[in-house]
Amino acid sequence: MTLLAIITGIVGLILSGGFIRDIYTQLGEVLIHSQSGHLQIAKADYFEHGARSPEKYLINAPELFGKTIAATPGVNDVMGRLYFSGLINNGHSDMPIVGEGVDPAREARLGSSMRISEGRPLNDKDAHGAMIGQGLAHALNLKPKDWMNLVVNTPDGALNSLEFQVIGVFQTFSRDYDARAVRIPLADAQELLATAGVNTLVVSLKSTGDTERVASQLASKAAAKGLEVKTWLDLNDFYSKVVDMYDVQYGVLRIIIVLMVLLSVVNSVNMSVFERVGEFGTMMALGNRRRRVFELIVLENTIIGLAGAILGVVIGIVLALLISAIGIPMPPPPNSDLPYIAHISIITSVVISAFMVGLFSTIVAALIPATRVYGIPVVDALRENV
Repeated sequence: MTLLAIITGIVGLILSGGFIRDIYTQLGEVLIHSQSGHLQIAKADYFEHGARSPEKYLINAPELFGKTIAATPGVNDVMGRLYFSGLINNGHSDMPIVGEGVDPAREARLGSSMRISEGRPLNDKDAHGAMIGQGLAHALNLKPKDWMNLVVNTPDGALNSLEFQVIGVFQTFSRDYDARAVRIPLADAQELLATAGVNTLVVSLKSTGDTERVASQLASKAAAKGLEVKTWLDLNDFYSKVVDMYDVQYGVLRIIIVLMVLLSVVNSVNMSVFERVGEFGTMMALGNRRRRVFELIVLENTIIGLAGAILGVVIGIVLALLISAIGIPMPPPPNSDLPYIAHISIITSVVISAFMVGLFSTIVAALIPATRVYGIPVVDALRENV
């Protein structure tokens, strides 16, 4: 019973912790590889005040600083983006949009989590081609090969319009973004806005774990040019809130599992020890000191706890691998239409903490009955044999 309680608790901790961590990882990678990239570099104050007037925060000659970024260890690619807002017209009605001028080839490599629901991605040969969000496509009844007009104000205040052909329809993690988003080649966006600059330099890294290191390396270089660096965590406030919410939920779940393990182990250890009080009385009557009996009870349960913890870790890891191989179909998260397949990540810190919970809960559970046996008179203990 003790082993079963320990193993069940450890397996529960490993699976629940790995499941939550997989949610964090997948959500972060989706945000990185569909919208923000790992880092974004822009003019100072752009991220706070540039949404309404992006034309006031243009980086001129972005390729110069782009070479410095690309030479930084850990950087995979650098691409410019030019943001604009305006109107889209399908020949019958208008809708406000948020547009991005992007480097098609580089964005295709970065945007591995962007789903193309119709048509195909942009490429470098698509002059006056456009990709639109799925919500926008449904609202205006646009599909690949249809034509549309974009109307925007240039930084000088003039009105400019260009005709674009829909190349593809995309879906990202955010339904709100898909309801307004238009992506066109960067050269076309610069022609539309009559500028040669970009608003941000988007940095793709070889590993998400290098984000803070690369950001700190680029921060001083960027500040010298009047630029600032933001990580994907800074740009996606939604992610931090989701992590905080799940951390609280997992914390409560972990406390419940630990209490269940502790109470189950206490109950089974108590039963085991008090069924043997007569045996311990005989040992003390034969000359064994009370301290020796106390140590024996704790040692026995330490061995049981160690065995249960090892078995629990092994079973938990095996189950995590099996479940991950099969996958857990998950419904779309809030504000998204994209379902995903969840897995159970094997996290070293979670495995170690689960192991320690199983081991120490058994030791702690043994202290209570061991203390009671330590204090029981030998004569009373011997009566338990009758």
